[in-house]
Parts: sequence; C-alpha cells; structure tokens
Amino acid sequence: MPSRPGGPVTQDWTPVVLHKRPQKSSESRDPKAVNAALRAGAKVETLKKFDGGQNKKTQQPVVNARKLEEETEPAALQKISPEVRQAIQKARLEQKMSQAELAKRINERPQVVQEYESGKAVPNQAILSKMERALSIKLRGKISK
Repeated sequence: MPSRPGGPVTQDWTPVVLHKRPQKSSESRDPKAVNAALRAGAKVETLKKFDGGQNKKTQQPVVNARKLEEETEPAALQKISPEVRQAIQKARLEQKMSQAELAKRINERPQVVQEYESGKAVPNQAILSKMERALSIKLRGKISK
C-alpha cells in the first residue's frame, strides 16, 4: 500500500471555475439554439433584414420614370416615308433581287431590309447610302414624313 506523507492532511478549498467558450454568431442564429433560449426564458432579439427573403438584386425604377422620359425624349421617332419604302421595293424588284440578296449586298441582316420596306425602321443614313449604291437610286432626299 502506498504510504502517506507525514503531517496533517489539509483540504484545498480554492474554488475551481470552469468557463464555457462564448457562442459563435452562427451558433446563436441556429434555430435549435433560439428555441432553447426561448424555452429557458432568455432574451432573444430578432431583426428583420431590409428586403429580406426577396430575390431583388436591382432597384425598381421610379414610378414616374416613364413620365420623366416622355418629357425629355421625343414622343415618336422618325420613320421611313411611304415614298422611300416604295422606291426601295420597286428598285429591288426591277433588278430581280430578293430582300435577302439586297441585305447580303449591303452587308446587313435581311430583317433590316424588311423593316425599311415595311416602314418600321428608323432612318439610318449609312444604310440608306448602301441601299442607294446597291440599287442605283436616290433615297436620302425622301426620308421623313
């Protein structure tokens, strides 16, 4: 058996304090931890995030933005006049050329030629000059209406 040292036996009465590590912020947001705190009667602070739970990354335009734009921009853009439309069609058909062939000759998409012939296009001087060269006609004196 082990022997004890001689002398009086004393008790160590100094308190021992065990510290828990502080909770991380991610642990305090855990639903289990929040429910446990509520059951224990602890104070729980909830904050609603601005635009929380919504998938909005961009700002919505101002309600009166349309009115503002109408005031600063012209209401209607200039369109191709009927005389120019008919001149393009007539010259193209006289040369027995399709819209796609004309578009290829002026290095534009066929949709561009279609828009010019239907009158939906906004006049572009560069495209009109290409059409003049390809069709051997004058178009730029008859643009607007």
